Amino acid sequence: MRLRLERRASPISSLLLVTDNDGILRALEFSDHEARMHRLSGVHYGDYWLEKGAAPTSLLKTLNAYFEGDIDALTDVRIATGGTPFQRTVWNALRTVQPGITITYGQLAARLGFTGASRAVGAANGANPIAIVVPCHRVIGANGMLTGYGGGLTRKQWLLDHEGRFSPIAAVTPRRSWQSGPRPRPAKP
Repeated sequence: MRLRLERRASPISSLLLVTDNDGILRALEFSDHEARMHRLSGVHYGDYWLEKGAAPTSLLKTLNAYFEGDIDALTDVRIATGGTPFQRTVWNALRTVQPGITITYGQLAARLGFTGASRAVGAANGANPIAIVVPCHRVIGANGMLTGYGGGLTRKQWLLDHEGRFSPIAAVTPRRSWQSGPRPRPAKP
């Protein structure tokens, strides 16, 4: 599979945007996690060629709109992923979690009809190759605290805060426990 890579600045971090020949987003990763992107791409696509190339203008405009406060802008971004059928089911379900709210791993598992499979849902979440657009950052622990995020807990917190600032849902939703408690510390390397 031949893929294109564009490096793009954003308010949170430099991003790696991987698209295919049809302009469909295949991976989005933070630039300091490039090794993770290559590892997941190898798992999902086997042999692939990554060459420097521009992402579609429409994708760049959509990402800019999101970072400027249009938190619903990412809804229509076309994506394609490898992964197992279970992983793709979880990733598709993540796209239904609205900006400005959070869901626990257990709630997501129950929503999918896999009650008691929160660990499997968490593992699928952790293998998500498309950060931000497939919003795995909206999934929190059963105790309401931030847990695992491939891009780091500091970025997870930033994304949730960003969406909370612009979400009409968050304005009427009671404060989440992760907002009122101490700020989570990034995991040690």
